[in-house]
Amino acid sequence: MRHVIALDVGGTGMKAALVGADGALLHRARRATGREHGPQAVVDGILDFAAELRAHGERHLGAPAAAAGVAVPGIVDTRHGIAAYAANLGWRDVPLRALLTERLGGTPVALGHDVRTGGLAEGRLGAGRGADRFLFVALGTGIAGAIGIDGRVEPGAHGFAGEIGHVVVRPGGTPCPCGQRGCLERFASASAVGAAWAAASGDDRADAADCAKAVASGDARATEVWQQAVDALADGLVTALTLLDPRTLVIGGGLAEAGETLFTPLRDAVGRRVTFQKPPTIVPAALGDTAGCLGAGLLAWDLLTTTDRTEEPT
Repeated sequence: MRHVIALDVGGTGMKAALVGADGALLHRARRATGREHGPQAVVDGILDFAAELRAHGERHLGAPAAAAGVAVPGIVDTRHGIAAYAANLGWRDVPLRALLTERLGGTPVALGHDVRTGGLAEGRLGAGRGADRFLFVALGTGIAGAIGIDGRVEPGAHGFAGEIGHVVVRPGGTPCPCGQRGCLERFASASAVGAAWAAASGDDRADAADCAKAVASGDARATEVWQQAVDALADGLVTALTLLDPRTLVIGGGLAEAGETLFTPLRDAVGRRVTFQKPPTIVPAALGDTAGCLGAGLLAWDLLTTTDRTEEPT
């Protein structure tokens, strides 16, 4: 059965699947990333995992994978197949595509950025399906985004398209590791909300989920913390709407798990800010933590489609 390898590499774990041409998940597997052992161990673990997946396909599906798609965090040079930098994995300038192609016996490999790859899946298979233009925003430890146009995700000239988390929404505000001050992710990410609520509540162990629960129960302090984050997020999103004019805004990541505790005030806040812009539909992501893996499979099938077309006789 013709299939591809899909591998989603996270900070602590890796999710993988063998994906059929119809999108069916023919085999699923997980394993730890192993970052505590250093960046080389992470790379070795990815290569070993991919090789195991290829072997499983040969044994159980009758053939090796036709291609592989791999999504990784950090800065990714998708054109040259290089995992340029990932703070949570500790690597720099890893030629991951070439290493995987060699380890997989010449199998073609597509390398993608984790959030943009997840956005690709949401655009084709999830909450953005059917929208000709959408913006996917993941609210996690940081904030990242993906710009979807006609079923593909725009990487930008240098691979940074969609980095909405580093739009400055509070000039002169909290310093950001990127070197700017007042970036969106310093105010509206799950980690930022968690830190603000821990300070307001006096509980060092409190996180964003705790804040959302307190908001739902009517806690005034939590509501103030939450609304400040929602207002910052709305400011960033309206900037993106003005520039990109998406039809649909898909919001995912840990903070989106708060459901209408987030979406009701967010829709209101965006609505108050738009003037000439056409308000988009704002919806929660639909694929959860499977988005990256599904997107990696799409990258692999897209790579095969391009290769097959290139090899067609003229």
